[in-house]
Amino acid sequence: MPAVQLLLLACLAWGVGARTAQLRKTNDPSGRCQYIFSVASPNESSCPEQGQAMSAIQDLQRDSSTQRTDLESAKARLSSLESLIHRLTLSQAAGPQETQEGLQRELGTLRRERDQLETQTREMETAYSNLLRDKSALEEQKRQLRQENEDLARRLESSTQEVARLRRVQCPQTRDTSQDMPPVSREVATWNLDTLAFQELKSQLTEVPASRILKESPSGHPRNGEGDSGCGELAWVGEPFTLRTAETITGKYGVWMRDPKPSYPYTQETTWRINTVGTDIRQVFEYDLVSQFVQGYPSKVHVLPRPLESTGAVVYAGSLYFQGAGSRTVVRYELNTETVKAEKEIPGAGFHGQFPYSWGGYTDIDLAVDETGLWVIYSTEEVKGAIVLSKLNPENLELEQTWETNIRKQSVANAFVICGTLYTVSSYSSAEATINFAYDTGTGSSKPLTIPFKNRYKYSSMIDYNPLERKLFAWDNFNMVTYDIKLSKM
Repeated sequence: MPAVQLLLLACLAWGVGARTAQLRKTNDPSGRCQYIFSVASPNESSCPEQGQAMSAIQDLQRDSSTQRTDLESAKARLSSLESLIHRLTLSQAAGPQETQEGLQRELGTLRRERDQLETQTREMETAYSNLLRDKSALEEQKRQLRQENEDLARRLESSTQEVARLRRVQCPQTRDTSQDMPPVSREVATWNLDTLAFQELKSQLTEVPASRILKESPSGHPRNGEGDSGCGELAWVGEPFTLRTAETITGKYGVWMRDPKPSYPYTQETTWRINTVGTDIRQVFEYDLVSQFVQGYPSKVHVLPRPLESTGAVVYAGSLYFQGAGSRTVVRYELNTETVKAEKEIPGAGFHGQFPYSWGGYTDIDLAVDETGLWVIYSTEEVKGAIVLSKLNPENLELEQTWETNIRKQSVANAFVICGTLYTVSSYSSAEATINFAYDTGTGSSKPLTIPFKNRYKYSSMIDYNPLERKLFAWDNFNMVTYDIKLSKM
């Protein structure tokens, strides 16, 4: 029966395709109404046999299966589409929240950048104010120098006129005093000052070796220590004597020195100078003669293998000793071979502005030389900023002995060592300062002092002692000066 129904269904389909159909309504034997729909086949003249019907039915089943597969595939694609739409809906719902968070993060970044820019602006304004202040000071110094130059020119002109006047004036005749002169005086009196012979003698007298003049000069040039041997306590500091003035802003503060224990090829006249304004300080200017130093003509320029920091460098026994930049390391640089011979960290020493002198300048570690050798002046956290003084081995920079004082490092402007005693200066800017403390390493005790010390140019950034010349060397606001001193007998 199912086969017949399928056959009838197939016939109906074919009838539709052929557009020929008949509908009949009759009662079956039981009296029930039946509707019969007939369609003529467009291709077949008679109904197929049962086998052919089964084949048609199987084709229809295959078509039905294919349609069912297509339907399942469509349902699967529809499910995927619904899932995608759901995710998109959720993403759109969450989007504003994420966007808000991103905007908040960006706003925070912009606020931080604004704060950084404001900080940089304040720093630049401070630096600009400092530059304006320095410019004003330089202009004032320039004005003073111009005035001094004009005064000197007037004095020179006055002296020239006086010399010319004296040459024109004839000396009055006096009684013959040759009889009263000793023999040597009579011989000198026979010279005619205008003759060629006298001019030659004058030339011979003035051609004195410079080294002899320098040794005898009290002006800050090198002199021998003969006759000055023996230690004592500092009793007096003389007036500052200016040797030269730095030409550029990089010379506002620095360090200059001579070797109190010179070794070949250097002499006690050899001078070194370092401008310490800047961030990468490596150049060391060397002058063979004092005249070269005064005129500003270096004979050699050393370039250090690592930058130094501050104004605490010294030269001793042919080596430059300095603090490495940004560290508590002391470096020994041999000048003749231009090589680093030793490096040593000073245990616990403050550096880069932790415990400087009162004027600043990263003067945390200050090296010094006296009659007994090499010293280092510094401070540590352990002693809460008090000055610590250590004796250094000049070869390997090992600490040989250490003293802790009761003098606060940041309360004094500078310090130096004479005969094993540490001396401090009260102010770097006051014109009338004092040597205000002394610490004796022999007794381990300190005492206050009131020895006058003059800061002529009102910004002393370096003060060191040269035991060979028995002088203080200082760098005072672009100017390199010396001070004579006197020691009392111990």
